[in-house]
Amino acid sequence: MAEVALKTDTAENILEINNIEVIYDHVILVLKGVSLNVPRLGITALLGANGAGKSTTLKAISNLLKAERGEVTKGSIEFNGERVDTMFPNDLVRRGCIQVMEGRHCFEHLSIEENLMTGAFTRKDGRGAISADLEMVYDYFPRLRERRNSLAGYTSGGEQQMCAIGRAMMSKPSMMLLDEPSMGLAPQLVEEIFEIIRILNEKEGVSMLLAEQNTSIALKYAKYGYILENGRVVMDGEAKDLMENEDVKEFYLGVASNDEDRRSFKNVKAYKRRKRWLA
Repeated sequence: MAEVALKTDTAENILEINNIEVIYDHVILVLKGVSLNVPRLGITALLGANGAGKSTTLKAISNLLKAERGEVTKGSIEFNGERVDTMFPNDLVRRGCIQVMEGRHCFEHLSIEENLMTGAFTRKDGRGAISADLEMVYDYFPRLRERRNSLAGYTSGGEQQMCAIGRAMMSKPSMMLLDEPSMGLAPQLVEEIFEIIRILNEKEGVSMLLAEQNTSIALKYAKYGYILENGRVVMDGEAKDLMENEDVKEFYLGVASNDEDRRSFKNVKAYKRRKRWLA
């Protein structure tokens, strides 16, 4: 057993998704052969427009699809070298893979501190260790310390996003899946949230998979990125290379090579993008 643990702990990728397909209601094919890897201690961005399949990919990893009448029908998902797509969600949490859902989803009737403590529900390492981690979260999010006794439902969107990330940190994850962490936040607060994500990655050793529509901020902090379109990966590469790619700049960053090339989204057919990228 020790030999197997050593192998999984030193593997290059903490997460490997191999050619998965996801179907809802036994009829609707949402993901079509999606494959991606998340390097250990890396930040990886999963990009694409609304409806591209980003949230479905994260829910497939977290095993939350059954709650929405969805299932992985082909392919495999491995976390730390262990196949996990047939596990229960709580089993994956205990193994260190935590998802921060889109829209924050705090317990509105509980205080900020009570919300944070729910993240430690599965831990068995004692009250002292949990208290130390609570202080760690407050160090990263000083605003939460100020609002620790406030009901989460009466806090701002930014404070709720901080609470959701802090609650995930309380479970001592080795990997976090972040679904649209910038949604509904002011630009200045988005930068603050992503800067904390970077620090958590570097100082706490948490690998990150970011599902984001905000391509520019995601690629600024990620090391590698995948672009989804209609349930397929149509492009992937180093974040710096994607930032310089003319198609990505035009269709996702809103930057054309010159004014004559600038065009409206409504006048561009999706198949043209696929044709250019897959040629």
